[in-house]
Parts: sequence; structure tokens; C-alpha cells
Amino acid sequence: MSDKKAQLTIGSDSYEFPVMQGSTGPDVIDIRKLYGQTGAFTFDPGYKSTASCESSLTYIDGDEGVLLHRGYPIGQLAEHSSFMEVSYLLLNGELPSKDELDTFEDTITRHTMLHEQLSQFYRGFRRDAHPMAVMCGVVGALSAFYHDSTDISDPMQRRIASHRLIAKMPTIAAMAYKYSIGQPFVYPDNSLSYTGNFLKMTFSVPAEPYEVLPAVEKAMDRIFILHADHEQNASTSTVRLAGSSGANPFACIAAGIACLWGPAHGGANEACLNMLREIGTPERIPHYIERAKDKNDPFRLMGFGHRVYKNYDPRATVMQKTVREVFEALNVNDPIFEVALRLEELALEDDYFKEKKLFPNVDFYSGAILSAIGFPTTMFTALFALARTVGWVAQWNEMISDPGQVIGRPRQLYTGPTQRDYVPIDQR
Repeated sequence: MSDKKAQLTIGSDSYEFPVMQGSTGPDVIDIRKLYGQTGAFTFDPGYKSTASCESSLTYIDGDEGVLLHRGYPIGQLAEHSSFMEVSYLLLNGELPSKDELDTFEDTITRHTMLHEQLSQFYRGFRRDAHPMAVMCGVVGALSAFYHDSTDISDPMQRRIASHRLIAKMPTIAAMAYKYSIGQPFVYPDNSLSYTGNFLKMTFSVPAEPYEVLPAVEKAMDRIFILHADHEQNASTSTVRLAGSSGANPFACIAAGIACLWGPAHGGANEACLNMLREIGTPERIPHYIERAKDKNDPFRLMGFGHRVYKNYDPRATVMQKTVREVFEALNVNDPIFEVALRLEELALEDDYFKEKKLFPNVDFYSGAILSAIGFPTTMFTALFALARTVGWVAQWNEMISDPGQVIGRPRQLYTGPTQRDYVPIDQR
């Protein structure tokens, strides 16, 4: 709390409210007593100017293109760290020592198998069910199988539930994919890394050996890091809101998955890939840029612009490098990549995009990478959910541990009818 005060005048009355300061970023006006003192609410659709919680996990400066996890720049983590190390960092606040990381990785590895009865649960879905629909159902059902980790008042149970969710999500996602294509489920392999194990469960078959390509494993691990957490986005806020009611952690993460499924949130990379395929060749790009600038044309350039970033998304820089590495390792000759590079170049030179601050975001390249590896577009959001689980879990733990945490209860600006008397049906 700073010494600064914010003054609000409503009619002839003036009120003062404390101003809070974080370790970095904008000041925050504490309006918790606003309604009690003034009888008024604030109006902020989408919560664009509202801090819904206090957090020490992730910091974003959208104007400068900065993304920090516990203070560490995302570019450094993506280049030098691993997803398991970043997961430990988000959960515990500091980077682990070698022994701490080994213990953490071993713990996660020992939790990767699913209760065997859950394989029967999968068979209750239609074969053509979207993987996100399956993941919503299966993750929500985990609370019916793991009763020993649903007491949110017990720190040890919260810890066990956190580890289980992080460990089992790759298995759940891989099984959703296998079920959709009619192939047998593949059990986890404890000799592999977190990411390598996921790739094997997804793409291997019992009939022949499977080799995890190092370049693909590194690319997937990097994608997981880039999607691990992103402050108070829609799905994270959903997890926190669900958790504020005291719901068990499995239900909270299932709620986050449901929110992430929306095309405006987790489905953007799929939409971006479809757009690049529609453009087809670099020669057609100017036509589509002009369409994007035409207010009367519904076409929009997907993968450009971000709700928070008004500068180059720092994750997109890493993605651009990663897509080259994957295409070279897999000998992919896909015109989509050339379309993406040229589209980025032309858009960044265009005054319209400069003025609107429309820069490439993480979704611009991730779809092309995932497609090259072999994932169908229906799996893109499922992979996002897999990676974001650690962020959701860390945010949920932070919220539960906050002594000032209360159940979420947004208010509204009511514009409906005022009070009126009921009229019997024969008199209407």
C-alpha cells in the first residue's frame, strides 16, 4: 500500500480510496469499500481495467511486449529451461536445484497413469467427439476416482492433486486423440521425459517401435513452456472463480478447459492455420491484407493483435525460430510457413497495422508447428489445455492460500424492467 490516494467525486460528495502498488506494473486503486461508502458500482465489461486478485506468478507488460514468470523472461525460459523446471518454478516460486528438479520429475512421472476404470469412461463418448469435450468430461470425473486429494483445506492434498493434474493431463489428452482415431490407448513410459512420453502416447502403436525425435521433443517442450501461464486470462479467471466457491481442484480445472475451448481464447491457433491455408501462396497475401483493412469485409487476419500485448508478443519470437527447426528436422516443405513469414513481413510494414498495434502473437506460428508434427487441428486446443494446466494449478493454489480470498461475485448495471406486479394469465 502506498501513501497515494485516489479521489472520486460523485455529485457534491468526494471520497478517497487507497492506491496499491505492486512490485512492478501500474498502480491499483483499492475500491473494495466503494459500494459501502458510495452506494455505486464500477462498470468494466470484460474487466479490462480491473485487478481481480493479487498474484506473484506472472507479469505482463503488453505495451513493451514483456512476459515474466516469477520474474524470469519467457524468452530465457523457453531457450534454456524445460517445461518441468518451469512447472516447478510456477508452483514453488523459485527455480529448483538439481536434486529438487529430479525429485519433482520423479513425482510427476509416478502419477502419469490413469485409473484403469477411466478407459471405460472414454468409451461412453462418440468416436467423433471433440477432444476438448472428452477432456472436460474426464478431468471433471477425476474427483470421482481420487477422493484422497479433494480436501482443499489440507495443503498436502492440494499438493497431491496439483501433481496428479499436471502428470495425468498428457495421458488424458493422448487417450482422447487415440480414441478419436480408433487406435488402442498407449500406457505411459516412465523412461521418457514428460514431453517425450506424451509424444509416444500420442503417436506410437503397439505394432512397431516408436522413436521420439529430439527436435520435435524440444519444440513441444518449448510450446508447453510458452503456454504454461498467462496471468488472469479468461480460463485462468474461470479456474479462480470456480475455486473461490470451494470446488474441488479437478472441477476447477475442468471449468478452465471449458473456457479455453472458446475460439476467442484457445482456438485461435487453429483459426490462424486455417487462414494461412486459405491464403495458400505468398502472391495472394496483398489481397488478403486489403480485405483485412476493409471495414465492410468480415475477413480478419488471425494471429495478429492480442487483448494484452500492444507490441510484439515475446512468445511469437520464440515460435518463429522453433517452426524453422521443426520443419528442417521433419523435412517439411509446406508453403504455409513461407506464407506466414511473408505475411508477417508485409503486415509489419503496413501503416494500418502499425497504427492499430497489430503484431503477430503466439498463435501465428504454433498452428503450423503442431500441424507439421502431426496433430490434427482438433487437438490444438487440447494441447493448449495440457500446457496451461500447470498455470491453472499454480493460480488455484495461490488463491486458496490467500487469507483475503472470498467467493467471486461480480455485480452488474441492471437495465431491465423496474418492479411491477404479477398479472394473472387470463388478464394478459
